[in-house]
Amino acid sequence: MIATLAFLGLTIDSHRQFPKLTNAQNITPAVTHGKDVWHKYNCINCHTLFGEGAYYAPDLTKIAQHRGAEYLKAYMKDPSKFYDEQRHRRLMPKQDLTDVEIADLVSFLDWVSKVDNQGWPPRPILVTGAGVGPMGVLQAAAGSAPPPGAPPAGADKSPIALGEVVFREAMPACAACHSLLPGAQMAGPSLAGVATRAQETVGSADYTGDAKDAAAYLRESIVQPSAHMITGAMYSASGVSFMPATYGKDLTPDKIDHLVAYLMTFK
Repeated sequence: MIATLAFLGLTIDSHRQFPKLTNAQNITPAVTHGKDVWHKYNCINCHTLFGEGAYYAPDLTKIAQHRGAEYLKAYMKDPSKFYDEQRHRRLMPKQDLTDVEIADLVSFLDWVSKVDNQGWPPRPILVTGAGVGPMGVLQAAAGSAPPPGAPPAGADKSPIALGEVVFREAMPACAACHSLLPGAQMAGPSLAGVATRAQETVGSADYTGDAKDAAAYLRESIVQPSAHMITGAMYSASGVSFMPATYGKDLTPDKIDHLVAYLMTFK
């Protein structure tokens, strides 16, 4: 009897909290239509939301935070531009969604990403290209050495060590899109040697930003990713970088300084 009463009480309390946890006030007609698009194209037959669905493809609960709207729109338009089936073994079909369906599906996924899911599922199948572990932490292949220039995690409280923490724990995590391993291209380009490339970019005639040195370029890339864009269908479209433009608002100046210090070690 006591167990039954406890169960009923917890159930009632859960339903009482659902509107707040799900940000129900943000369920717009576009979000509702996006949910219908999700079901119309049977996305759940391959993907999961909140760990529910098929496990053939990655969980998309937080995909809007990990990738951003512009990336998702371009990807849904033609997945083959992002992943080659022969090289990456990606089997995402081209669904021929309309522009409205794509926009509303992105709205739905954005709403889903902001639901307080209490950390569930604890070990989702993440969208990755290579080198990312189950919690989104960059990992080298089993038995291999750490990426060149990477300091030991948590070794000290130097700006470089603190920058590594930002790289892994910012939202979205830098490690969710960028590898530090040479040649391991993910949603964003590999950052192996990024400090050297940053200096070369600033000195090139094609550079369109305002930075004067490598550190300033890296900072600009973090807070104004569209100031100078890396060419390639996977990285930008219609003059807009796929890298989220929210870090300048979401990260403190100190955290940005630490992240720049960390990236400057990859020469």
